[in-house]
Amino acid sequence: MKRYSRRTFLTGLGMALSCPAWMPRRAHAARDVTVRVGYQQYGTLVVLKHSGLLERALAPRGMRVQWSEFIAGPQLLQALAADAIDIGETGNAPPVMAQAAWPDGLACIGCSAPAPHGEGVLVPAGSPIQTPADLKGRRIALNLHYLLLVLLQRAGIAWTDIHPVYLPPAAGRAAFETGRVDAWAIWDPYLSAALVDTQGRLLVDAQGVTTNRQFLIASRPFADRNPGDFFTLLAQVRQDCVQWAADHADTLTTDIAAGTGLSRPVITRALAQLALQPAPLDPAVVTEQQDIAATLFHAHLIPTVPDVRAIVRGA
Repeated sequence: MKRYSRRTFLTGLGMALSCPAWMPRRAHAARDVTVRVGYQQYGTLVVLKHSGLLERALAPRGMRVQWSEFIAGPQLLQALAADAIDIGETGNAPPVMAQAAWPDGLACIGCSAPAPHGEGVLVPAGSPIQTPADLKGRRIALNLHYLLLVLLQRAGIAWTDIHPVYLPPAAGRAAFETGRVDAWAIWDPYLSAALVDTQGRLLVDAQGVTTNRQFLIASRPFADRNPGDFFTLLAQVRQDCVQWAADHADTLTTDIAAGTGLSRPVITRALAQLALQPAPLDPAVVTEQQDIAATLFHAHLIPTVPDVRAIVRGA
């Protein structure tokens, strides 16, 4: 099998390993008064934002929350590295790549249960592509997609045997709808939007391929300078958010639809695929992430295999 191009892949990832953003962070007070949280349109944090639970939990401590939205995990981790946010949530591959570039800069403080139906590879309804093996030689839109990498490897296809087109979700959908690409590797809510609103067909999702967990990541300086009970409080708020979402499903759907410009049927489908339930950062999860690190290393996408255990903290 041909070597995967790390330079090409990292262009899509949105962060080069030599990026000056991966620099030590400025000194802060012993405890943060404002907690800066990065979130995406997919994941548990967008639900937590709409719930207001974190603000209510931190208010008695004199602490505030500042929310910042990001288009994808790689861009969020760049902001974390550049000291623009303190905490954020991404899928499973970006933290591994970030740790390889910034070994002492991250702390993994939580994760979600698996959500394998929340990401997938789409093809047009009438496409002759029927299996991942048929992706060879095709133009595929993506931002960063570990799922696609594993699917290609299992089919014996090298990264250099496809034509990756690195696009953010909105541009990816436009390219998909106009036929400028043959397939689109994407996650929710954009996956649900394409299935509900376009003639897209789901070629495969992550079931049996990868867990598509969401990971809560803090900068290590932020984790070090805040009391341990802050993360206990955060874990409790995340757990409380599960019941809150069930009790406010209609309002949550309406609010997220209004904030994203997506329809209620799209958001309803996306929320149904989302695993809000936190999961323990146990040895099985660490092993999952370590396997991802090994896969990325053997695909020549990271220079070393980071020790995932080194950044895991109880949450």
